[in-house]
Amino acid sequence: MPLFIEAQRLQPVGLGSDGRDKLLVPGAAAAWAAMRMAASDDAIDLLLVSAFRSVDFQAGLIRNKLAKGREIAEILTVNAPPGCSEHHTGRAVDIGVAGCPPLEEEFDQTAAFHWLTANARRFGFTMTYPKGNPEGYLYEPWHWCWKKLGSGQDSGALAAEAAVPLLQSIVIPEKSFA
Repeated sequence: MPLFIEAQRLQPVGLGSDGRDKLLVPGAAAAWAAMRMAASDDAIDLLLVSAFRSVDFQAGLIRNKLAKGREIAEILTVNAPPGCSEHHTGRAVDIGVAGCPPLEEEFDQTAAFHWLTANARRFGFTMTYPKGNPEGYLYEPWHWCWKKLGSGQDSGALAAEAAVPLLQSIVIPEKSFA
């Protein structure tokens, strides 16, 4: 799995569907604002479900699922291990829409998803985890990642703006989640 550095220069992009402030790196923030405005012009209201997540927050998500009795193999089909999530870069967003449960496959049946598949690339966003993705994650039609247009970067080489390398071990034994 690719390792991603944790973004350090982040800016607020508004409240997420959970009512909490969401953060992105400046380029992704500008691209998100432009894309959301363009979608709105086409009567599509894109909701921000998730954006930047720290490595520690990612580890907490996994710990919480383990505490609820879920198996690590099942969790890792949905959540990347700490250090391996595009959300660490401040470039990934999880998008939702009113009337559709967040982070559910049925998002791909919404007008918002169809708008994104036709238009997101213009703003530098691509869906990272289509059906049958090589990373082995479940299909995530809601997860989109911003890359600088014309940069030639692939998802495994994203470098967050003004970021620093991770200084901690990425390999976390299962017992440390308990």
